[in-house]
Amino acid sequence: MTTREITLNSLRLGGANPLFLIAGPCVIESEAHARKMAEEIARIAADAGIPYIFKASYDKANRSSMKSFRGPGLKEGLRILAKIKHELDVPILTDIHESSQAAPAAVVCDILQIPAFLSRQTDLLEAAAKTGRIVNVKKAQFLSPWDMSNVVEKIAASGNDKIILTERGASFGYQNLVVDMRSFPILQKLGYPVVFDVTHSVQLPGGQGDASGGQPEFIEPLACAGVAAGVDGIFLETHDNPQSALSDGANALPLPQLPELLSRLKQLSGVVRSWRAS
Repeated sequence: MTTREITLNSLRLGGANPLFLIAGPCVIESEAHARKMAEEIARIAADAGIPYIFKASYDKANRSSMKSFRGPGLKEGLRILAKIKHELDVPILTDIHESSQAAPAAVVCDILQIPAFLSRQTDLLEAAAKTGRIVNVKKAQFLSPWDMSNVVEKIAASGNDKIILTERGASFGYQNLVVDMRSFPILQKLGYPVVFDVTHSVQLPGGQGDASGGQPEFIEPLACAGVAAGVDGIFLETHDNPQSALSDGANALPLPQLPELLSRLKQLSGVVRSWRAS
């Protein structure tokens, strides 16, 4: 199913355009690390011929424990993201958690992301929409794909039709998630580009007591399944040393594995899009 096209600088997202990638570390750990990751991922994506958007959070407000690292905060985080954007010439995505963060984040970021737990927060959705930036909404773990029609309506009613919808798994009992592949065509019927957040879908929420666990061995098969199902984009959190990551290292893709995975996804996406066009 073909979704509408969204223009982002020279990139064309959705529609009949190539598969795109949103990737980066879960959180900004330091300016040097964030820049290094953005530079490395941009190079890998360019080698694979996949359009790329860098993601990193300035604040992870929903960590399992209050002792967990949250990030550098809004002001410092946006300064770092702005520097990466201008020096590396890459589009930027980051999360916002409160309505007051929408306007300052929109000055720097090309895409404002609504976290899954906040995907029904009307004031937050409206604030993000009114910035005019692209709004990427992660479907909550407790929502069905058809429930996202209400989310889309809130954003569109605020005068913004630059919407991306992201699947990140659904709650399956306690501390486990499952991905329903039917979700992708259902979401695409809403008409907007659909992204598959693969690495959060292999997360085990709260699985380590004061932190989330993960099953990164399932990243590749799930990513391939999502691309085969026709998603417009893939979302991956990746880290050069997941064991030392300050957030979500348990479900992050080790950076050295990214080139081979993107190569396979590129090939698979080409087959799927060729088949759809015939």
